[in-house]
Amino acid sequence: MICSNITKIKETIADAALRCGRDPGEITLLAVSKRMSASKIEEAFRCGQRYFGENFVQEAKEKINNLAPSIAWHFIGHLQSNKARQAARLFTMIETVDRLKIARALNKYASELDKYLDILVQVNVGLERQKSGITPQNGEQFIQQLATLKNLRIKGLMTMPPYSPDPEKSRPHFRALKQMATEFQNKGFFTDNTSVMLSMGMTSDYIVAIEEGATLVRVGTGIFGKRT
Repeated sequence: MICSNITKIKETIADAALRCGRDPGEITLLAVSKRMSASKIEEAFRCGQRYFGENFVQEAKEKINNLAPSIAWHFIGHLQSNKARQAARLFTMIETVDRLKIARALNKYASELDKYLDILVQVNVGLERQKSGITPQNGEQFIQQLATLKNLRIKGLMTMPPYSPDPEKSRPHFRALKQMATEFQNKGFFTDNTSVMLSMGMTSDYIVAIEEGATLVRVGTGIFGKRT
């Protein structure tokens, strides 16, 4: 089931990209594997999936230490300060940087590990009180502050729009993040302004996200099925 799901999703990603004149190769599928067993992740890996996203550092730690070293692990949950040291060591990318305190901690631990840590800035485009992320109004100031942290590589932006069963409800939020990324790109705010990452879109709305410029889509239930 997992293999066939991955195949179908990658075909859907390619179709969506081609319909809007994009290269399917510029879009990465991130398998959201929180609360999924190592055996299921291994099955996905055998089917060619290389990028996985986890929400909890402790849960991810055992998986990361016991699965293939060639897996690229992204942290996509709310990161607590006391988990920053482990996160800097375990993950390839932190997608949810939204506080200067966390960014400074990650930079410190990445420096101690003699590594450069890729990050995305999480933006609360929908201005939901219950969600993490900087507000769009504070984005420019925040990303300029991050630029002083030499062991962090600011690769792009990430968002989670307000939930709706209608994917079209997500479109204006995805469009706003794309516009924000373009403005920052034109100002040279990212580490590589020729290749800016936009992490947006999940199982229910990743096609719309691709149409609005996503370069990374986060799909969990669409690959693994419903979580227990």
